[in-house]
Amino acid sequence: MVRLVAMMAATFGAVGFTGSARADTWNFDVRLDGKPIGTHRFTVEGPDEAREVTSIAAFDVKLLGITVFRYRHEARERWRGDCLQQIRSSTDDDGKPVKVDRRLESATPGEPDCLMSYAYWHPALVRQQRLLNPQTGEVDEVRIERLPDAAIPVGGRDVDASRWRITSTAPSSGKSAPARQVLTLWRDRADGRWIGLDAQVKGDRVLTYRLP
Repeated sequence: MVRLVAMMAATFGAVGFTGSARADTWNFDVRLDGKPIGTHRFTVEGPDEAREVTSIAAFDVKLLGITVFRYRHEARERWRGDCLQQIRSSTDDDGKPVKVDRRLESATPGEPDCLMSYAYWHPALVRQQRLLNPQTGEVDEVRIERLPDAAIPVGGRDVDASRWRITSTAPSSGKSAPARQVLTLWRDRADGRWIGLDAQVKGDRVLTYRLP
C-alpha cells in the first residue's frame, strides 16, 4: 500500500486554470475497505506560470483499536505551465523517514524533460507516459486507458463521471521485478474536476479517495 499512497500524494486542482492568480483547496476522505483511515488535503495556488501545490496526508490503519500502520506525508511542488520545476517532500512511512528534494529547472513545455508528477487534476495527465513519484523522486512508466463512464458517490449524491485506468511501473532495482500498480481515476463529466481515486492494495484490499 505504501507505494500507492505516495502516488496518491500527488497534486490536485481544477481542470481549467487561467493566467490569473487563484487558490483552490480540496479535502479528501480516505478509506480502506470502506473504513475511514484519514484525510488528504490538497492546495493549488498561483497562475499557470508560477503554480505552487501543497499536499498533506495523515493515515492511521487500526486493528481492534490498535494502530498497525501510520503514514504521514507532506509535499510542496512548484510548476511552470505543464512542467514540474521543483518538488520537496517529507514522509514518515510507518516509522521509516523518506525525503525528496529535486529540481527540474530545465523542464520546458513541449520538451522531453518536461515531467509531471501524479497530477490527477491536470487535463494533460491522461496523455502522459512517465510520471514522477512524489515520495521516491523516481520516474515511473505509465499506461493510461479510458474506461466506460459510470456514477460515483460524492457528497451524498451520485455523480456521472468519466474514468481512466492508470497502470504504473516503478524503476527496477535489478534484484526483483519492477513494482506495478493499477489505479482508477474519476472526474466529474460536467466540469472535468477530479472527484475520486481507487486502487487495489496488498491483500486485495481497496483504498479509496472521495470528496465529502
